[in-house]
Amino acid sequence: MEITAGGLLEVRITPADVGKRVSVRRVEAGLSGSPEFTDTIGVLTSWDQGVLLITKKDGRSVRIAQSSLVAGKVVPAAPARRRGPAASFEELSRVAARSWQPLESERLGGWTLRAAAGFTRRANSVLPEGEPGIPLDDALARVTSWYARRDLPAYVQAATGAAGTQELLCAELERRGWVSEASAEVRIGALAPVGDVDAPASGSVRLTRVPDEDWLGRYGRVDDPEVARRVLVEGPSVWFASLEGGRAVGRCVVDGRWAGFAAVAVDPAHRRQGLATAVMAALARRALEEGASAAWLQVETDNADALSLYDRLGFAAHHAYHHYRAPR
Repeated sequence: MEITAGGLLEVRITPADVGKRVSVRRVEAGLSGSPEFTDTIGVLTSWDQGVLLITKKDGRSVRIAQSSLVAGKVVPAAPARRRGPAASFEELSRVAARSWQPLESERLGGWTLRAAAGFTRRANSVLPEGEPGIPLDDALARVTSWYARRDLPAYVQAATGAAGTQELLCAELERRGWVSEASAEVRIGALAPVGDVDAPASGSVRLTRVPDEDWLGRYGRVDDPEVARRVLVEGPSVWFASLEGGRAVGRCVVDGRWAGFAAVAVDPAHRRQGLATAVMAALARRALEEGASAAWLQVETDNADALSLYDRLGFAAHHAYHHYRAPR
């Protein structure tokens, strides 16, 4: 809230501040008829026809009538919450892309169009690492056509909580009717504490370079095993962990100082027995042997059990990403 020397609230933002992080206060009539104040902090992603669109760190967009503003100012970027390694959005984005490689890709300026016969959104979506080099509407038309030729829905992966240009893209996609179908947090942490966890079943975890039928069956998101294997085995140094009979599985990609965990799944009949922890600990120890020191993972925001596990293992949220689907 901005207060002038005279003690009055003041709106100190304009449409020229689009793309910046702002803090605003608006007033609305409450249920009792008395005025109620609401504060919002996020990136000012648009200001059109008397309406402000502010994208918050969790990816949600808030529309605010200009006429309701009573205070507003530009604020410094929020520091990323981290425990363990420092990392930039650009570094993590590159590492994550190398861990889920598509079967085919095509460049469109600073965008990469990725396809893998529909196996995982991460390998079947546009990765925007810069500007597409053509007007956005033209780029989205090219994207939609490219995926349609492959009988795939068109997705664009965009992030919030890390980079203003990405948040602007989220707002522009929403404005054009693209719908966020899935959101996930990217979390980071120190690798050694994960490897040091004493899990009862850790001694029986088997590590392989290729996922077998039990592993794929427990992962459970596979329509075409051959396509899945081709995507899953690609990466700088990929390891698959499994407990007997596929009771629990996991995947780890070692890439320089980073170990990326994914596809951690446990048989529902054996949950809450520390099996996911055992799988991650075994993978972490192998990654440490290969010289990694930092860990990252992606977890969907509605997966309460996984979020709780990763909290206990010391992973902290770095940023979020969202898969936007083209209008049907």
